[in-house]
Formats: sequence, structure tokens, C-alpha cells
Amino acid sequence: MLHLLIFALLAGTFLLGITWMRMGLFNLSGSKMEIWLKKFTNSPFMGMLAGIVMTAILQSSSAVTVIAVGLVSARILTFPQTIGIILGTNIGTTVTLEFLTFDLNHLIIPFIIGGVLLQFFKNTKLKSCGYIFLGIAIIFAAMNGFEILANSIEDVPMMEKLIELMKNNIAISFLTGTFLTAIIQSSTAMTGIAMTFLTSGTFDLNTGIAIMIGANIGTCATALLASIGAGNEARLTAYAHIWLNLIGAVIFLPFISILGQASSMLSDLPATQLAHASVLYNTIVSFLILPFARKFGQYIIWLHGK
Repeated sequence: MLHLLIFALLAGTFLLGITWMRMGLFNLSGSKMEIWLKKFTNSPFMGMLAGIVMTAILQSSSAVTVIAVGLVSARILTFPQTIGIILGTNIGTTVTLEFLTFDLNHLIIPFIIGGVLLQFFKNTKLKSCGYIFLGIAIIFAAMNGFEILANSIEDVPMMEKLIELMKNNIAISFLTGTFLTAIIQSSTAMTGIAMTFLTSGTFDLNTGIAIMIGANIGTCATALLASIGAGNEARLTAYAHIWLNLIGAVIFLPFISILGQASSMLSDLPATQLAHASVLYNTIVSFLILPFARKFGQYIIWLHGK
């Protein structure tokens, strides 16, 4: 029970770090992002580029998808324009995971001190930079905590059984990633946690990849909630987000071992291998679907338009 409580506290701390970093980044650039989205979504390809850049800046695919849902609800964007954006968010969110592979532990204390000091300034941009510093420090501190916890969590009978099941069954790993991400509302946090468990040797790369693919689907819950009461086209955007990630999962789940082998060729570090696997997975899926983006949009309208 104590291990589970510590896990929940660390997960909450990790989410706090992501939220503060995202808040700082959004305060610095968020208002410009909506204007940028309106200008550069005339084609699925341009929408995808816009989604990649926005997600890389805001550090959240869910935030960008929710913005897209809001713009559709306000009739500023149409549903077909959001297909490319959604494809781009899946690629853009991998930037955060690659960032998490860097060893910034030596900067945790300086970032906390700098972040706190910047909160005493009245300038909004300086305060926002302070939130970014604090967010980064908290994220890496939480990841260190997860790594320490992973070394002892297998001593808990319930967790030992779950980890053993995930090691032997890709479907359970996938469903675990989906379920936990739907609860914590962040695929980045879920995959980041999986990266720390990989580093500690708790489970293997294929299990981590299955969790990552499941996390992509679990994060769709955020956009689905945002679409409630926002109109039919906004609802279609949320459904498109779910279907795009389901299609990717169906395509790749049988080939997880191949994706794992490709990622292993790019790095010797388990956590970095998972980050690279996320980049490969999301990029390949997005570019596979991109040529059919308009037809896919028509299919979603036919399926959920009523």
C-alpha cells in the first residue's frame, strides 16, 4: 500500500511539473498559436506541420487537440481542417519524450532556485520562465523518484503480478497504458513513467512500447471530454482523434518486436530506445494516414455525423 501511495504522489508530482512547464510555455506563446492555426491549416499537410510545431512548443498533444476542438466549436476551423492537426500532435508530443532522455539532474536545484526567484518579478514573461524552470526541475525530480521506486515496487505482490502479466502479454501492457493515461490525462507522463521503469530493468522494451501505444489512445479522453456540448463538428474532431490512434495501434501492435529492434539500433539506453520508438511509431502512422486524410474525414462524418 505504501508503494502505491508513493507511486500516486510521484505521478501527481510529475503531472504538476508538466502542468507548470506547459503553463509557462502557453503564457509565452499560447495566444499566437490559435492565430497561427487559423492561417496554416488549408491542407492536411500544412495542418500536420502546424500540429507538430504547436505541440512541440506547448508540450502537450491534448492541449493542442483541445484548442482545435474549441476553434471548431467557435466555427473558426472546420472539422476536415483538424485531421492534419491531430496527425501533427502525435508527432510533436514525441519532442517531450526525447527531452526527458537528457541527464539534467545537476540542474534540478539551480532550476528550482531560479524558478522561485523569478516568481518575485511582476513581468509576466519572467514569471512564465520561472514556471518553465520549476516544471522542468519537478519533472526530473519525479523521474528520479520513479526510478528509485521501481527497484522496490516488484516486492509488492499485486504489482509483481501485474508486471509479470505485462511482460508476458502485450495486450495487457497496451490496456494498462490506455487505462492509466485516461486517468492521469497525459500520454507524456505515462510514457515518461514507463521510461524510468525501463531504466531500472523492471520490464523490457517491448512492454514499454505497448504501454506507449496504449497511452496514445488513453490521451484521447481529454479531447472527448472537451467536445461534450461543443457542437457536432467538435465532436467529430474528438472521434477522429480516437480513430486515428486506434488505427495506428492496430497496424503496429503485431510488429512491436520489429519496432523495438529498430529502436535498439539507435541507442543502447532503454529509456532513450522507448523515446525513439515513440518518434518512429507516431511519425510512420501519421505519414501513412496523411495521403488519405480527406477521405478519412469523410468516413468520420459518415460514421459519426448523425
